[in-house]
Amino acid sequence: MSIPIAIPSQIKDFLGHIDKHPVADLFVLSEFEKHSGLPRSYAVIVAGIVYLATVFSNVGGIGELLSNISGFLVPAYYSLHALGTSTTKDDTQLLTYWVVFAFLNVIEFWSSAILYWIPFYWLFKTIGLLFLATPSTGAADLVYTNILHPLAHKHVIPQLKEE
Repeated sequence: MSIPIAIPSQIKDFLGHIDKHPVADLFVLSEFEKHSGLPRSYAVIVAGIVYLATVFSNVGGIGELLSNISGFLVPAYYSLHALGTSTTKDDTQLLTYWVVFAFLNVIEFWSSAILYWIPFYWLFKTIGLLFLATPSTGAADLVYTNILHPLAHKHVIPQLKEE
């Protein structure tokens, strides 16, 4: 008896793209497919699980580095793609993410002694950053609209108008 798992269509499309298109033809993935007989997307899934398990275990303090890498690489990819489009909607969305990302890193810097004691913090941060970075969720805009925008208009914008 198999249990059906609902996988979002975007993830299905991404994994299907890896399996079907030669653009995603990386040597490691091709070798995996050739030697195992399994689709290349399986290697990507396993790599993602290993990545998150490494963040979770935080061996040698590497969870912090891996968390920040995932919070940088995914939106950097989307940003490079957005620079090639003619619309500004995706640019605005990604700029909002970068503002939120910078804000969270500053807050984290000043509270790192406290955050160190929160179990699985780096795993939660990684998942949260990936959620914020994914344009289809609109999560970065939500954080900006409800937290950063009111703070900025209360404390920063009035000071800029005085100058």
